[in-house]
Amino acid sequence: MSANLLIMGIGNVLWADEGFGVRCVEHIARHWSLPDGVTLLDGGTQGLYLLPFLEAADTLIVFDAVDYGLEPGTLKIVEGDEVPRFMGAKKMSLHQTGFQDVIATAQLMGYCPETLLLIGCQPEELEDYGGGLRDVVAAQIEPAVHVALTRLAQMGFVARPGRTQSDLLADPSIMQDAYEAGRPAEDEACRIGDDRFFPREA
Repeated sequence: MSANLLIMGIGNVLWADEGFGVRCVEHIARHWSLPDGVTLLDGGTQGLYLLPFLEAADTLIVFDAVDYGLEPGTLKIVEGDEVPRFMGAKKMSLHQTGFQDVIATAQLMGYCPETLLLIGCQPEELEDYGGGLRDVVAAQIEPAVHVALTRLAQMGFVARPGRTQSDLLADPSIMQDAYEAGRPAEDEACRIGDDRFFPREA
């Protein structure tokens, strides 16, 4: 049985389906009590700041939105040496290239987790600033979590219904329900970025 297992969601919740990985981790925290030896982390877009967590882990399970070139909402599981290649399948945002760098750096330093598992979902929409997950992607959260929990059980870590408290998760104000319910109407908020930084006509 692996001594230290890290479950991490990465992505940017500000860009619609980019938040898939983070929302999977939130779902686990709300609905499942994880056993000792398992760490739950919202990796967000932290890039190389995640290195200490990889150093401490023997096994890494990552949730992410990944462009596999498949139908939106399709789950694809990738393991081992294939994980970095698929995480860089298409540069959808800075965090993906950053996480490739994290894995490569950990490998060079000799402390990359021995076991890698990527649970990726094909996104539908990535250009909606402030938007939530599209239905076809949100529907894959529970199936993706089921894959992770099944793998945990196979390694001797059995999760029970309940909750997992962790200071490694996002602030409640940007958790999925609060974030999506608090979104302004389309005529009140820009959907392609922060309009404070757009060029203004003279």
